[in-house]
Amino acid sequence: MRTFSGFPSGKVRVVRLPEPFFTDLLPLIDDLDELKVTLYVFYRLSQQAGSTPHLRHRELVDDPSLVDSLGGTGGAVVEAALDRAVERGTLLRAEAEIDGRQEVVYFANTPRGRAALEALRRGEPLSEVTSPPRPNVFVLYEENIGPLTPLIAEELKEAEGTYPADWIEAAFREAVALNKRSWRYIRAILERWRTEGRKDETDRRGGEGDRRRYIEGKYGEYIEH
Repeated sequence: MRTFSGFPSGKVRVVRLPEPFFTDLLPLIDDLDELKVTLYVFYRLSQQAGSTPHLRHRELVDDPSLVDSLGGTGGAVVEAALDRAVERGTLLRAEAEIDGRQEVVYFANTPRGRAALEALRRGEPLSEVTSPPRPNVFVLYEENIGPLTPLIAEELKEAEGTYPADWIEAAFREAVALNKRSWRYIRAILERWRTEGRKDETDRRGGEGDRRRYIEGKYGEYIEH
C-alpha cells in the first residue's frame, strides 16, 4: 500500500469546495474513478482566474498524473469518468472555439458554469482564464508529471534552492525522454550529478544504458521500475 506522510507544516494552499459537494453530491457518487476526476476538476478550476473557469477535454485525458491515479490504462478511463460526472450533473460539457479550433470544455455545475454554458449557446465567445504564476520548477512538474501535492511542493522548493535552474530543467527533460515521469527519478538524477558531476549533454550516455545507471546505481532504491 502506498502511504501518505501527512500534510506539511506552515502555510499551504487550500482548495475550497461548496458544502453541497459533501451533503448532496458525495452520497450519490458510487464510482471511485468518477470521484477522483470530479475532485481533480474542482481543484484545477479553483486555480483559475477569470469569469468562466473551464477545462479542456484534451488537457484532462492527456494528464499523466490523472491517468496514473486511475490505474494508468490511458485517457479512455478519464473519458469514462468524465462521462459519468456529466451524466450525474456535476459537470457541464460544451463545445467552444479556442485559439481558432473547436474544443470540448467542462464547467462545474455552478451558477457561473451554467451562465457560461448559456452564453456559449447564444453564440458568445468563451472568456479567457489565467492561472496564477508559479515558480518555474512548479510549472515543470505540473506540465511533465501532474498536479502538485503539498509534500512534493516542499521538495521542489528545496531542490530549487539546491540545484541550478538549468540542472533541474535538464533532469526533467531526461526523465521525460526516458518516459520515467516521477519526481523520485528526477531527484535521483540531480543527486547523482551533485555527487559525480554533470557532464555535457553530448558526452552523457542516453537511452537504455543511461536509464540503467539510475535504476541500478546508488539511488536505485528510490526509483520505480
